[in-house]
Amino acid sequence: MTKNKREPFAYFEFMKQHTVEPILFEHPKQVIIAEQLEDVLLAMRQVEAALKAGYYAAGYVSYEAAPAFNKQYKVVEATNHKPFVWFGVFEKKEQMNEVEDSTQPYSCSQWEIDLTRDDYAKKFMHIQRSIAAGETNQVNYTVRMRAPFQGNALAFYRELTKAQSAHYTCFIETEEQQILSASPEMFFRVKNGTIMTRPMAGTARRGKSREEDRYQLEALKQSDKNKLENKMIVDLLCKDLKSISNPGTVEITSLYDIEKYPTVFQMTSTVTAKLRADKSMTDVFKALFPPASMTGDPKERTMAIISEIEDSPRGVYSGAIGYMTPDGEAIFNVPIRTVVIDKDTGIAKYGVGGGITINSTADDEYDEIVTKAAVLTRSQTTFQLLESLRLENGTYFLLREHLERIQQSSAYFHFKFEIDDVKKALSTYAKKHPMGIQKVRLLVSQTGDIHVEGQQIKDIEESKQIAVASSPIHKDNIFLYHKTTNRAVYEEHQVSGVYDTLLWNEAGELTEFTNGNLVVEWGGVRYTPPVECGLLPGTFRSSLLKEKEIKEKVIHKEDLERCSRMWLINSVRKWVPVYIKS
Repeated sequence: MTKNKREPFAYFEFMKQHTVEPILFEHPKQVIIAEQLEDVLLAMRQVEAALKAGYYAAGYVSYEAAPAFNKQYKVVEATNHKPFVWFGVFEKKEQMNEVEDSTQPYSCSQWEIDLTRDDYAKKFMHIQRSIAAGETNQVNYTVRMRAPFQGNALAFYRELTKAQSAHYTCFIETEEQQILSASPEMFFRVKNGTIMTRPMAGTARRGKSREEDRYQLEALKQSDKNKLENKMIVDLLCKDLKSISNPGTVEITSLYDIEKYPTVFQMTSTVTAKLRADKSMTDVFKALFPPASMTGDPKERTMAIISEIEDSPRGVYSGAIGYMTPDGEAIFNVPIRTVVIDKDTGIAKYGVGGGITINSTADDEYDEIVTKAAVLTRSQTTFQLLESLRLENGTYFLLREHLERIQQSSAYFHFKFEIDDVKKALSTYAKKHPMGIQKVRLLVSQTGDIHVEGQQIKDIEESKQIAVASSPIHKDNIFLYHKTTNRAVYEEHQVSGVYDTLLWNEAGELTEFTNGNLVVEWGGVRYTPPVECGLLPGTFRSSLLKEKEIKEKVIHKEDLERCSRMWLINSVRKWVPVYIKS
């Protein structure tokens, strides 16, 4: 349970001028709440009055508040609903990096989706029939996930924001809820009379390697389905903005931009306009709310379809969270990637979905939901990039290949460092150790700190005993494909009392050792498993493939009996003959 007596506050980490500006609002002078739909407009006018009096306002508008702004909009009936509108009124904003200690423990696992794949397919077909009948062009269909929560919600928020690397994140503590938003999407921003919107529509999952990343990125760029989904929302926003903007000022300033996040690529566009001087913040909500990227086109009929097929209210999810200042500035996100914790029940709720068009398929859309929800369980372990190099008589073995690999991983994980600094650090170490053989470890942190360390080693000539892991690795674990200090997956499967452990995946395919790649000899030919099975693209392995000394082949566990020889290979030890512990 998370119920406590803490005073309401709002903490924002929104992107402004290409940097994140952490802002805290606390000690509210009053809290403005709309418990009933008919109170929504009154609450918004009270917020506007507070702004005119020189105060700040921070909070949210739930999706189910939409009919208050347009009576034609239909939503799922909100039974036992938390407030339609919640805004705290504050005297000032404070800039600070942390609200409080966010390292305390929490537990939020066993997430359950409220719809099976088969049930989702039935709802999907309902949408497709509506599209075929000409009722709608696109429907943003969403589902809910739920899990019991215990512990420190701010710690969970910090994990979510690290895992998502989003630009519009915030934490709001109300009397009844804790709202943890790791949203990458801006709803709108008003500044100096200009209103900007950045709809996000179009998604592709991240690859496991830089090469697969490039493929996924290019596929998203060329995807007619995703571009259609995005352009529909852009056109809808242009139409909505015209009602509150000076004539001729609505402009699409960018179209089909691609943004990279830890688990997905997202397609975004930007639309701007000059806001009419006589239009209030309530007028902005009447024109734009709810976000077009969370409904579809046309909005009115599409929202009616959504109300027919979705089984529960969305609440804060896909509404709007943000703050307004007394000088006329306002910024709101679209609450996607957002967890809402009920402080009475201790149940955490997470909404997730996607835009369905005529080109969509049920399986792809359901898979997209799973991909987007990965942020919930993606624990952001602090790690460094790692390269283990062989230094022999002052010369590094396969140095170019190691540098290329660490650069690829740095691009994937957004690590910032200068490759010339890495070369200099390695060169300095090599000059100090001109004789003998050393295993040298190169460590690079996310902020670019470089550390080089090493130890004397001797080559291994005799065969070493290994064991086969008792359980499979899961090949979707991204840390299998990049060499880092996060070795949890290897430590979990390590068998004690042997030189190393041979790993295999959920399909029964052999992958690698915990400290090197696998090579087997079979019919006089030497084979190594493909990277796609779930393994590190070792530098020595790559060089042997390039020289055609080994070939790639899927090797199953039962194939081990047919292998005449087996080696553990890496760039430090090169060829280490191994045999399986009987």
